[in-house]
Amino acid sequence: GRQIYQDFDHKMFFKNKRLLSRTKALEIQIEEFLDKVTESTTLFSIAFKVYLAEGVDTQFEEFLNKVQAIEREGDELRRQIETELYERTLIPDLRSDVIWLIENMDKLTNICKANLFRLSIQQPEIPDKFSAAYIELIDITIDCVDKVVFTARNFFEDHESVADLVREVALLETKADEVSSPLQRSIFDSDLNLSQKMQLRYFVERFDELANQSEDIADQLAISAIKRRI
Repeated sequence: GRQIYQDFDHKMFFKNKRLLSRTKALEIQIEEFLDKVTESTTLFSIAFKVYLAEGVDTQFEEFLNKVQAIEREGDELRRQIETELYERTLIPDLRSDVIWLIENMDKLTNICKANLFRLSIQQPEIPDKFSAAYIELIDITIDCVDKVVFTARNFFEDHESVADLVREVALLETKADEVSSPLQRSIFDSDLNLSQKMQLRYFVERFDELANQSEDIADQLAISAIKRRI
């Protein structure tokens, strides 16, 4: 799933600059911001697999620190983008939609950082029999984030394609639910003590939050794309 988005030249989405026609700087900032989102989810996925293999070791903490740094860089870019939008009175009819998009995409990076902190602090013991399902869940949620980032890039140039992409995000979110719900059932059907069951369920929900947030963003992008056609 991820390689197709990495190979795609997302700069083509700004080629005609129909939506962001007033400033190249804003185009670049938004591109960089979306890159940060993708980078944070990639590192989150790798860090979780390190956690399963080695626990909270030096390598895991390095990944946590990298995601923290990306989150800070993303916050700075978000503030710059919002300032640019307000000060230059750019695309006034859709300014609020773009600001909403950036703020909510930023939450994806925040979720990644928060989940790594939770792992670092709580250090849950995840039985081997559940590891594959956790990995599958995270892989699907990362695909969901990739798809909504791809949709966001498309929104700025080829908004006619947004509706189809939004449906793909929804399908991935449903796929994540189809993994998370049985996983939670398996956890509670196990012979673990109740406190461990609750903790493991908690992490399933927190990981699944990436897919839920992605679907919320996609739904709003669909509405914004309709507004562009009116």
